[in-house]
Amino acid sequence: MDWRDQGILLAMRPHGETSAVIEVFTPLHGRHAGIVRGGASRKMAATLQPGAQLDLTWRARLEDQLGSFAVELIHTRAAHVMGDRLALSGLSAACALCRYALPERMAYPGLYASTLALFDSFGQPGWLRAYALWELALLEETGFGLDLAQCAVTGRAEGLAYVSPRTGRAVTREGAGEYAARLLVLPPALVSNAPFDQQAARDALHLSGHFLQIWLAEAIGRPLPEPRARLLAALG
Repeated sequence: MDWRDQGILLAMRPHGETSAVIEVFTPLHGRHAGIVRGGASRKMAATLQPGAQLDLTWRARLEDQLGSFAVELIHTRAAHVMGDRLALSGLSAACALCRYALPERMAYPGLYASTLALFDSFGQPGWLRAYALWELALLEETGFGLDLAQCAVTGRAEGLAYVSPRTGRAVTREGAGEYAARLLVLPPALVSNAPFDQQAARDALHLSGHFLQIWLAEAIGRPLPEPRARLLAALG
């Protein structure tokens, strides 16, 4: 059994004295693990960094075995954000959520494309908005998407301002009425080209985090990964 693909490195851990086990997210083979011979060496340290884009060849005697990877670095990303604490937190959170939410060896080509665009944006202007939209895409692809197309009360597509914490459906200010205080804030930039500042980022991650917690985490049966909490802390 063998295949070749590209992928984003999500994690690496030592295996024995000289090897490493890596997890990658690929467009055709989903989240996939394998052993890299010599992966724990100093020579491979710059290649096996979280977020790195890799050319991958996987081989195994049987399809259900862990198998081994031959890897070549296409380009690194961690080095580009090393001096940006917030962007580095975003990269770590995205890697952790992919490992947490995606079943092994199940392809998500649409989510992979979104993830690739997100990772290429880290450290660039607008990456926080890209990250917030990516978390909504992750919910959608894993079967827990929100309905932000129109107001659940009025049917209007304009002026959406809140989301029901129970149903995940959007609501306008008029539709919310006296119940507004019980609803989650929907930053306008998630449904339009409105500006996206630090407060909008906090509101956006509070929104997606609510449904990651009550829908996704409950279905998986484990708490959300710690790097996501660190990203929220880094936002202040």
